[in-house]
Amino acid sequence: MTDGVPVRLPGADPADGIPVPLPDADVAMPDVPAGSPVGRLAATVERLRREVRAAQAEAEGRALVELAKGILVERLGCGPAQAARQLAELTEQAQVTPLEFAVEVINQAARDRVSEVTEAFLSVTADREAPVRESAAVRLRAAESGVLAAHDTQAMADSLLDHALRPLGAVAVAIWAAGSDGSLTLAGSAGFPPGEAARWRYVPPDVATVARSGLNRADGQWLSSLAGSGLPTIGRRQYADGARIAVPAGAGGRVHGVLEIAWPKPEDPLPRPVVRQVEALAELCAHTLETFASPPGTGPEPRLLPDVVELMDLADGLHDPALVLVPHLDDAGRLVDFRIQHVNSRFLDPAGRPRAVVGGALLLEAYPMAAGNSELFQRVERVHATGEPFRARRMRLTALVDQVPLAAVADISITRHGAGVLLIWRIEDEAARLASLLQHAQRLGRIGGFEENLLTGEITWNGQMFSLYGRPPTSPPAALQDLPAHAHPDDAVTLGRFLRTLLHHRRPASAAFRLLRPDGVTRHMRVVAEPVLDTDGQLLGVRGAYQDISAQHWTEVALAATRDQLAHTEQQALERNRLTLQLQHAIMPPAQAPLQVPGLRVAVRYRPAETEHLVGGDWYDAVVLPSGLVLLCVGDVAGHGIEAATSMVVLRNALRGLAVTGAGPAQLLAWLNIVAHHLTGGITATAVCGLYDGERRTLRWARAGHLPPVLVRETQATALPPATGMLLGAVPEARYEETELQLAEGDTLLMYTDGLIERRDRSVEESVSHLVETAGAVTTTLDQQLDRLLTYSRSDTDDDTCIVGIRVT
Repeated sequence: MTDGVPVRLPGADPADGIPVPLPDADVAMPDVPAGSPVGRLAATVERLRREVRAAQAEAEGRALVELAKGILVERLGCGPAQAARQLAELTEQAQVTPLEFAVEVINQAARDRVSEVTEAFLSVTADREAPVRESAAVRLRAAESGVLAAHDTQAMADSLLDHALRPLGAVAVAIWAAGSDGSLTLAGSAGFPPGEAARWRYVPPDVATVARSGLNRADGQWLSSLAGSGLPTIGRRQYADGARIAVPAGAGGRVHGVLEIAWPKPEDPLPRPVVRQVEALAELCAHTLETFASPPGTGPEPRLLPDVVELMDLADGLHDPALVLVPHLDDAGRLVDFRIQHVNSRFLDPAGRPRAVVGGALLLEAYPMAAGNSELFQRVERVHATGEPFRARRMRLTALVDQVPLAAVADISITRHGAGVLLIWRIEDEAARLASLLQHAQRLGRIGGFEENLLTGEITWNGQMFSLYGRPPTSPPAALQDLPAHAHPDDAVTLGRFLRTLLHHRRPASAAFRLLRPDGVTRHMRVVAEPVLDTDGQLLGVRGAYQDISAQHWTEVALAATRDQLAHTEQQALERNRLTLQLQHAIMPPAQAPLQVPGLRVAVRYRPAETEHLVGGDWYDAVVLPSGLVLLCVGDVAGHGIEAATSMVVLRNALRGLAVTGAGPAQLLAWLNIVAHHLTGGITATAVCGLYDGERRTLRWARAGHLPPVLVRETQATALPPATGMLLGAVPEARYEETELQLAEGDTLLMYTDGLIERRDRSVEESVSHLVETAGAVTTTLDQQLDRLLTYSRSDTDDDTCIVGIRVT
């Protein structure tokens, strides 16, 4: 069977409700012989279809023309015959069909939502092929006329699909009625197979479908492709890849159902003018649903008063404050507020107004803050529209009392019953909440309260007091006068002074003591109390609190021991640093007498670490050997403290002794590596060593993992290419590369440790580049150049710094 537009055969009983799917006029019939029985049957079906369409169009056209005549009768104050002549003359002048001009008259007179979206509909459907060659405005009014004339919601769905939705490319429509329990009932459908409609006749509450998604969204739900959503709905098998839109059908502030429209293939989101047209059709469906959903004998909402009366009886049986609200509509039928129809006996107005004043008032007039931050009014409006109940715990409510906003916290319940809404709120008991908080605070702080009447001897303890004393709650409380009997004997003097101040001098007092509990546990306690006096100053009683400070006491004991240990450790560290500094300064004083060498100017700088605990192992040496060569070297032992300083002394003195042998720099570093690895406890260090020959003006040098020297010639400074060499002490034996540098008169050579350039936020290469830029500046003397390097150093590690500089003269 081919799916198509469901129509009924002429002569069929409309009450049977069985649609006969026939092929659309725009769909080509299969090629069959014209003279065969099948061909004759197809021709008959097509003829009947055209006749049905023509009859429907003629009937709808007559209804619209007659409506336009009635408008002219009212506007011109003439009779029906004169109105008909006037309509014919105006139609001829406008050069349009009578039906199109009649629709224009209706739009001008109605000024309703259909007339508002007509122009938008015209602009969107102008380039579409329509099965019926009529103007868009005519089709839209024809759809409205068909819906209003429909004898049931099924006929309404047929009219919507034929007149308004097919020009948009839609192939099917479903009209859902929303139940008060959140369920959905298929009120009418067109374009879907009858079996499919029967399967979807009822959708239980809380079942996620396309219609349910549209019901829960004020602006509806658009799906460009049904397959991508994963939501079940009617016609999913027939139009699995098609687009869907579900729009709430609401009127008078209440949502009565959902209008769902199906397309055969994926579509881009509808333009806004088309969406407005769909919303207008959904509103039209809402009015029809409201009419068909009303029980016989009922009509507008005022006739639903029995439901409201039952709701009022229900509110009176509640133990919580409750309001019964009914919708309040304006002249246009739009929901603008809710009237407080009934106030139960448990209700207490936050502003102190009597119940009679609140009852009968509008909700926003009685409680204007309900539309504010709490969104209470919006919640009531949503429940009334959808029927879905709303509940919230600890919702903040605000009421105006003498123009002053007062806030309260309440549990809220909002439900719809028929035409009324039941609003229940339970204001949180502030006194009970504070009492609960106080109990928890006393428990967490291990605080117990007491009160003693000295005239009657009555003593009151809270539950925490019995826990502090280690006694069962059924035992009698201990009098304050007997407190020394429950305390450590060494605290008797302290407690005696506390009791004299409190009972004799009648002043507040406090004391710390050790409580001896019956279970043998000793707890450190603090008691604070104040006297209770009458108007004549006579002592009536005392009240106060105990606090278990055992944890605090033992924490203070531990802190005191820790402080003593820290002070001892700090003293040891200071003494250790003092000895380290003395050792370092004894070997390398900050200032050293200049070295006298013909044709060579030698200068050294040593800058200790800025903090004493960072005393390190940086060292330097510049000495004339017996051979006449000048030994130049700098080094850096890894680590800080006394170990680094003593290791530095070992390496510096060892290098001096080894240099007397006349060996070259590479051999000296190889021997120094053996000393570092075997004779110093396994330390590691870096160093650069050079021997300067004044007669030849040459410098032979080698390095062990150290930064390369910097050569300054005229105003150009460059870092020497690094020679190969592993740091000292890393391996038992190591070989080092030796390089010879020819110097000229005026050349300056700089050897330094990493304390001069090292930064935490930059690489070594960047730091060396900055040193080269600084070293190239023109200076008059070698001392000034070394001082400038120290001044403009960007190092941020607070480490020791050594610089050895030579200048050929």
